[in-house]
Amino acid sequence: MNSQFITSESVTEGHPDKLADQIADAILDEILKKDAEARVAIESFLTNGLVTVAGEVTTLTYVDVPHIVREVIKDVGYTDSSYGFDYETCGVSVSIQGQSPDISRGITREKLEDIGAGDQGLMYGYATRETKELMPFPIVLAHKLTKRLAEIRKKKTLPYLRPDGKSQVTIEYQNGKPTRIVNVLVSSQHDPEVSHKKIREDIIKHVITPILPRNLIDSKTEFFVNPTGRFVFGGPRADTGLTGRKIIVDTYGGVVPHGGGSFSGKDPTKVDRSGAYAARWVAVNLVAAGLAEKVEVQLAYSIGVSYPLS
Repeated sequence: MNSQFITSESVTEGHPDKLADQIADAILDEILKKDAEARVAIESFLTNGLVTVAGEVTTLTYVDVPHIVREVIKDVGYTDSSYGFDYETCGVSVSIQGQSPDISRGITREKLEDIGAGDQGLMYGYATRETKELMPFPIVLAHKLTKRLAEIRKKKTLPYLRPDGKSQVTIEYQNGKPTRIVNVLVSSQHDPEVSHKKIREDIIKHVITPILPRNLIDSKTEFFVNPTGRFVFGGPRADTGLTGRKIIVDTYGGVVPHGGGSFSGKDPTKVDRSGAYAARWVAVNLVAAGLAEKVEVQLAYSIGVSYPLS
């Protein structure tokens, strides 16, 4: 039999990189609500006590960027200064300028279908029958684990959990089909007084066990919970966050290639985002129509050209 091992990871909304993505997208959303034709390319950077927002925006409207930043941080759960980062006391630095006129002249057109791509680049779309989401099984499972981790934190099922967290799963495939779970890793930030033994028991009981398909677990399946034994320092206090640093988490978990472009903070003229979404749409429809078990689509664009080069 042809055996293969595939690993994918996911991160919670409180992970510094994912928090940066959410800030960039929240600013984008607010601008597009008021100005659908705005040109937006926003990045954010987070570190201990500081959020920096930078990028290029051309719009007829105004949004309160520092307020949006703080609301995202609050919603994610950084609401206590003991976490080392919180929405009320962190600094917010904003450095935004207009879109380059050299780029704008290649994009702006009278007809929507004639709008040029905002940059060159390549994008991938993928779909597979192995899950109902038409996504690879390892990334689906990793996402379910981090979603569950966030849910039990917000419901205070485990009140000692904090916003930062990760998951990772390794799946064994036989002849192209997932056959067993090799190992599962879940890491979660937590209050300092909780023992590692209790965290491990609770996470296995409340996070891992409810999510994993039992028919894919065997006596050799390994569970790893907070492998260093302690995860008190987390979030931007412990690790810088940057927009676009979780692009594999945002797509197919490493199962197929990635063009390298981030999605977050970009309006639809940025083909890194819209091209990747379009490629996924094509792949999903081909698989859903029963024309293939799995489909991989690659697109490539040139700045200022409305149609794909490949």
